[in-house]
Amino acid sequence: MTSDKCKIRLGIVGCGAIGSRIALSVNKELKSKFMISALYDIDATKAKVLAGRFKTRVKVANNIDDLLRHSNLVVEAVNTPATLDIVSRSIKAGKTVLAMSIGRLLGNRSLFALVERSGATLLLPSGAVAGLDAIKAAALVRITSITLTSRKPPSGFLNNPYVQEKKLLSGAIKKDVVLFDGNVKDAVHLFPQNINVAAAVALAAGPRAKLCVRIIASPNLKCNTHEITLSGKFGQITTRSENTICPDNPKTSYLAVLSGIKTLQEFAMNVKVGT
Repeated sequence: MTSDKCKIRLGIVGCGAIGSRIALSVNKELKSKFMISALYDIDATKAKVLAGRFKTRVKVANNIDDLLRHSNLVVEAVNTPATLDIVSRSIKAGKTVLAMSIGRLLGNRSLFALVERSGATLLLPSGAVAGLDAIKAAALVRITSITLTSRKPPSGFLNNPYVQEKKLLSGAIKKDVVLFDGNVKDAVHLFPQNINVAAAVALAAGPRAKLCVRIIASPNLKCNTHEITLSGKFGQITTRSENTICPDNPKTSYLAVLSGIKTLQEFAMNVKVGT
């Protein structure tokens, strides 16, 4: 068995549905490579409750700096306006970062420049969609058109300020309602809790591709679906993912959480234990 001193010390920022599932899965399935070393949440009770679910002692950090002192790798799972600051501070501290809230990073060139200058590692999971490798390959010869259509049950959009302001889901709906049809920048701004997949697709397609995003509330759905269509010199590609909703958070697909866990697994396979 690998000694705890040789394992990658994992600090998790955000102890909600996603952060908690990642922490518990890592502790169960990847414990030969990682140890959960520190937890932080703006709601300290959440961090304390999660820490209590581990047999070994886990540090409940007082703040981000406290968590950074006890971690080699930081998992960002908060999806708030503070996401960019958390990721930037972690990179500056020389930590590897797994950013689950990719939408919060889209368009922030200064962050990616910081990563390049520092030589740090920023891990971006594929999230709830399939085919990102193919999109990256297609981008080498230019993508002439690309569209992401995301459909979710209406419950996935509860408490969204834009939906509430526009009264797009007032009362029970009986048929599909298009909540948004526009560019990726506006999509991730207006639906930060729902559309991280758009940022993942946009990064894979590159800045030359003009990603169009459609977001639809569908009362007959019991899962989250994401369909990507693109064309160019390479030909045409269509992918469709029908994802189980995360049991703890209707705004998130279970596959998105699994992609974060898989990203950590692949990172550990390529890193000497103890670094």
